[in-house]
Amino acid sequence: MPELPEVEVTRLGIAPAVTGWRATGAVTRVGGLRYPLPDDLGRRLAGQVLREVRRRGKYLLLHFDEGRLLLHLGMSGSLRLLPAGTPAARHDHVDLLFGKVLLRLTDPRRFGSLLWLPPEPAGHPLLDVLGIEPLEAAFTGRWLHAALRGRRGPVKPAIMDSHLVVGIGNIYASESLFRAGIDPRRAAGRISGQRCDRLADAVRATLNEAIAAGGSSLKDFIGSDGGKGWFQQSHFVYGRAGEPCRACGGPVRQVRQAGRATFFCPRCQR
Repeated sequence: MPELPEVEVTRLGIAPAVTGWRATGAVTRVGGLRYPLPDDLGRRLAGQVLREVRRRGKYLLLHFDEGRLLLHLGMSGSLRLLPAGTPAARHDHVDLLFGKVLLRLTDPRRFGSLLWLPPEPAGHPLLDVLGIEPLEAAFTGRWLHAALRGRRGPVKPAIMDSHLVVGIGNIYASESLFRAGIDPRRAAGRISGQRCDRLADAVRATLNEAIAAGGSSLKDFIGSDGGKGWFQQSHFVYGRAGEPCRACGGPVRQVRQAGRATFFCPRCQR
């Protein structure tokens, strides 16, 4: 599933190419993804200028003159920048047209979403429930320590809770906890302030390095130019169960937490 780095890589790829361009329409090839697609999307967009492309958690917000498109890539989606007239393949469900170029939403599993919002998206239920952005200055060890206080469950599912912190998905939670030297099974409320400082720094460093590497392409993710990310080559623990830890040489372990695979090194993480 595209996580925060993959969504940010997509934003960085499309924003310079289409910001300031006037939309000429849209093509929809299915009635809906996770939710029904906006009625008359082409008519709504035609003539409107794309003013800005933002990211909120794992959502992209495309700001037009008279409204916003809220886009989520779901489990296997991608948004590619292509020449106008490029033939569509089986899972290419939506094209946003900008004259000579188009933005094509591909979503094999159809778990993504594309919604039309009023000019100011504040108050939408999908956005209202989102927590703090981990790449913003407000996300500090002090804030994290206070947010985790009283939580009895393990720390990894806690930092993956989008109501608390947005965008730290399964890959980057495992990698960040390894860098911080914290056992993912440890109770969230028992993480000390000093260790929360390390964890906040590790989350920020991991996400920034993943963005610089183009994200992690484990299955379906590709960037706006069709290229794959390479951060998976730098994973310390994720997807490496039974392999030697790159720090101590001991075997990386895998457990299930909240229905998700967790990878960690018992020697390095306590």
